[in-house]
Amino acid sequence: MKSLKNRIYPLCLSGLLLMAALAQGKDLTLYVATNGNDAWQGLLAEPAADAQDGPLATLPAALAAVRKARQAAGGEFLAAQIKVRGGLYELSQPLVFTPADSGCGTAAPLLVTANRHEKPVFSGGRRITGWTPVPDRPGVWRTEVPEVRSGQWYFRQLFVDGQRQQRARTPNQGFFRIQGASPQDHPVKLKYRAGDIDPAWAALGDVEVVANLAWADFRLFIRSVDEAGHVAVLSGDPKPSNREDNAQYYVENAPGLLDTPGEWYLDRKTGVLTWWGQPGADPNRLAVIAPRLTELCRFAGDFAGRKPVEFVTLRGLTFAHSDWELAATGYADTQAAIDIHGDVLAEGAVDCAIEYCRFEHLGGYALELAKGCQRFKVAGNEMTDLGGGGLRVGETAIRTSPFEMNHGHEIVDNEIHRLGRIFTPAIGVLVLQSGRNRIAHNHIHDLFYTAISVGWNWGYQETPCRENLIEFNHLHDIGQGILSDMGAIYTLGIQRGTVIRNNLIHDVNAFTYGGWGIYPDEGSTDLLIENNVVYRTKSAGFHQHYGRENLVRNNIFALGREHQLMRTRAEAHLSFTFERNLVYFDSGSLLGSNWSGDHYRMRSNLYFDARPGQGPDTLKLDGKSWVAWRQTGQDADSLVADPLFVDPARNDFSLKPGSPAFKLGFQPIDLTTVGVRRSHP
Repeated sequence: MKSLKNRIYPLCLSGLLLMAALAQGKDLTLYVATNGNDAWQGLLAEPAADAQDGPLATLPAALAAVRKARQAAGGEFLAAQIKVRGGLYELSQPLVFTPADSGCGTAAPLLVTANRHEKPVFSGGRRITGWTPVPDRPGVWRTEVPEVRSGQWYFRQLFVDGQRQQRARTPNQGFFRIQGASPQDHPVKLKYRAGDIDPAWAALGDVEVVANLAWADFRLFIRSVDEAGHVAVLSGDPKPSNREDNAQYYVENAPGLLDTPGEWYLDRKTGVLTWWGQPGADPNRLAVIAPRLTELCRFAGDFAGRKPVEFVTLRGLTFAHSDWELAATGYADTQAAIDIHGDVLAEGAVDCAIEYCRFEHLGGYALELAKGCQRFKVAGNEMTDLGGGGLRVGETAIRTSPFEMNHGHEIVDNEIHRLGRIFTPAIGVLVLQSGRNRIAHNHIHDLFYTAISVGWNWGYQETPCRENLIEFNHLHDIGQGILSDMGAIYTLGIQRGTVIRNNLIHDVNAFTYGGWGIYPDEGSTDLLIENNVVYRTKSAGFHQHYGRENLVRNNIFALGREHQLMRTRAEAHLSFTFERNLVYFDSGSLLGSNWSGDHYRMRSNLYFDARPGQGPDTLKLDGKSWVAWRQTGQDADSLVADPLFVDPARNDFSLKPGSPAFKLGFQPIDLTTVGVRRSHP
């Protein structure tokens, strides 16, 4: 055995070499690896042959080493980077970046990056082992989790070989239906169809009813059941917005519901976890992971001292396996899963970046830029299989202190998909009280509510939500018949200087009403909406509830199922100007809802009903013939004609030479760079 002196000497020498390098103004590079040791210096990517030095074992140890090195070097070195080797890093608590971890400017940030071509995964979960088959139930396995039985741990998600598993539920596919109007009793009294709810579930205490209600949802426990009256009393109160007739719901988390492969059930009292695998699956040979943490990483600025976290870049990292929580009374949403926060959360952080990272198998929103975040760059990331949405920006509160304000973010080239797996109203990119953001070249798809939502004010009060640029995004497979009252792009309140342009939007489908492409909702004002292509929407390509002086020009709205254009509220001011747009359809009507009054302007548009036998003589606009409509002063210089799209049946809405749209001044829309640009790694 080597003496203590011999063991310490290499570390001291390594530390002296580090200090010497820093004194000469050299950059600092540290390594973190699963085979590392936090007692080592971290200067080597691999353990040394004598096992006396090598990479660190944890990122917190690397951050501490950077802080100590800076103190020793007097801040003379230019930059520091921490290279994280591939592998799974199970977190016992969230990673935290503080002002002391800040970089030294835009040219010399603190860079925490994956080592080249490697995949480090920061996991909030733990592997579940010790499985045994359940007798007489082929494919069903069981294990015991002692921490659950003792009350130290309870998890609500399970992932097997990278696939989310379904908590035991009924029905296995589709939904039950609340009978009649959605309940507004306090607590909720749900009217159910005979046979859909088992009275025995109330005694279990933690069986949940999950209901989708227009643009919101609730998740409440069953407390008692009146079997004769078919009424289940639930654990909490509804929100006023939780209204929808014959709404969809399912029941989750009862042991008797474990009846199909892919389902699981955790008994809180005994700690026994039961899982039904696919035929031939052996969980002892699979990565079965249950989450322990509800938050994985935090940027924590100092609000009392007015010190932000600055110039920190995360690159190439994966954040995975976080859980969600449920209060004793359950959960009821108002809109956008607003009470669900980011599992990577930034507060009081400026000029930071998150690039080429992956967020997967999470319980909430992937990333949140909250109070006091300014000039973040969120680029090239993938966010997938999320209980909530992709990205939250800003807060519901309006801040007056410059240090606490939120603005100026660059959100580009991200793929955000498979969202709302727990909280269905969650949004792809949700911008609250925040302005001067650019949301561009993102690919957002496979979610149950809105893809991009901007604003959090209902009406005409002034807000900091302004000068946002939403461009070149590809948004599709939205709604999927789960929720109602949604748009691919949705806005609220005054939006001075906000531009929505060159977006490709398609396949927006609501449960009942309101599957729209672009949806300026209550108070949306001063929007420029141009050069967008929108097709295959349930309710309409464009719908303005109410707003003021929006300009909608040079867009293509095609193939709305029920209507093509909708307007809800007539007001005394100019609602919008609609000019040089192409509207093409083969079902439904051209105009829907309320077109009373004349406080809107329609001019230089082209309309075409592609159904056989349709033309100017058959076209109806708000019940008026084409001639009568034009006599009201609308569309005096517009046309009813085939726009000559190249191949609308195959979603090619580019124009052939000689299109009559060119006579109206319509400019071709270039979609070649829509979505994630492939130049990004």
